[in-house]
Amino acid sequence: MSDILIVDDERDIRELVAEILREEGYSTRVAANSDEAMAAVANDPPMLLILDLWLRDSKLDGIGILMSVKRDYPHIPVVIISGHGNIEIAVEAIKKGAYDFIEKPFNTDQLLVVIGRAMETSRLRRENTKLKKRDSGPTEMIGQSQALKFLKSQLGKVTRSNGRVMLTGPSGSGKEVAARYIHANSNRADAPFVTVACASIEPDKMEAVLFGQESGARGIIPGLLEQANGGILYLDEVADMPVVTQSKILRVLVEQTFTRVDGADRVKVDLRVISSTTRDLRAEIAAGTFRQELYDRLNVVPISVPALSERREDIPELSRHFIELLHQTQGLPKRDLSEEAETQLQSMNWPGNIRQLRNVIERALILGEEGAIEARDLMSESAGAEDEGRVVLAGGLATLPLREARELFEREYLLTQINRFGGNISRTAAFVGMERSALHRKLKSLGVNTAALSGGRNGRDE
Repeated sequence: MSDILIVDDERDIRELVAEILREEGYSTRVAANSDEAMAAVANDPPMLLILDLWLRDSKLDGIGILMSVKRDYPHIPVVIISGHGNIEIAVEAIKKGAYDFIEKPFNTDQLLVVIGRAMETSRLRRENTKLKKRDSGPTEMIGQSQALKFLKSQLGKVTRSNGRVMLTGPSGSGKEVAARYIHANSNRADAPFVTVACASIEPDKMEAVLFGQESGARGIIPGLLEQANGGILYLDEVADMPVVTQSKILRVLVEQTFTRVDGADRVKVDLRVISSTTRDLRAEIAAGTFRQELYDRLNVVPISVPALSERREDIPELSRHFIELLHQTQGLPKRDLSEEAETQLQSMNWPGNIRQLRNVIERALILGEEGAIEARDLMSESAGAEDEGRVVLAGGLATLPLREARELFEREYLLTQINRFGGNISRTAAFVGMERSALHRKLKSLGVNTAALSGGRNGRDE
């Protein structure tokens, strides 16, 4: 797509325009009617189309060609020229999606200015498309745990097909990374990966965002389905899609065609759909908020993405990955991770999963002192990371063998209780459920001299 296609039924006109543009360094092709024009576009879509409105001996006039091109190739700017132009025709052409309108006989300078602007528009659109196709979203699956290896083996199997995949798992566990992994390793890797954030799109705007819109003032506005044509459409948190929209998406899955909002023509697309959810869709179906038919279409290959708690051995590697990533993208200091900090991270609870881990690492890099990240840099997070019936271990304690950890815990626990009860051994013993003499023996075995305790820990028996 590197040239300009000129469509005009008058040979002299199309050859004149082509010669002017060639002198300016442009590559050109010509066509005399709609059949030649549509064949040329289908064979090799041009960067720009210059189109005469009135075409003799042609199945379609200029407006018809314009509508067809903007339907199937919305990224191609179309400049209309006509010797019979008037303001009504110009307005009609612009409404149908034309980039600009030039009346014959045209001024060469005016033509070149319009063509120059249109070509720049085409270049920007192509660059934008390339950026979408390259998409810099993460695709690497970090870790060596058995849970991750099993996930990658499942993902590897579906990359070789066009089957629809339903990714399930808790929030922040990496479902979108899994979807991008499928895309990057599939035969659609060079095509777009387009995310539909179902939870963040306002329900009354969902259809316009997905299907696009045909507006009299703004022409054709492509939706996400058209942007994803040839590639993968990722429905993130699909349970949040409005029920009415679910019915229309179901038809797209069946027919691979749809109609834009306020439009009449059918638009054909080639899509592979991957969806994800944190919710129980069967419960949503029972509640009447999700369509059974759509679930059956999307859930061809269900894959569960494990929570971070199921792959704790990956946490050190993930943490170092985030340290490097944040260093490269945000200029944060590249710090090592101490052994105690590793152990602390592995022993913490992660309700927010990988997303939460990244936030913790980022905060430690921003607020921590120079040198390696230590367990103390993570204490604010671990203090609130407990759940019912579980105590999170400090990093240093978690690195010790059981016997040493138990002795250290008992020592600190008993000293804390003695201090709590103002050094009163009898009250401490009653609270911890030990005989006073047994408590004395335990303290002695732990190296605690009750007679030497000062302040609150004064070893008083009464």
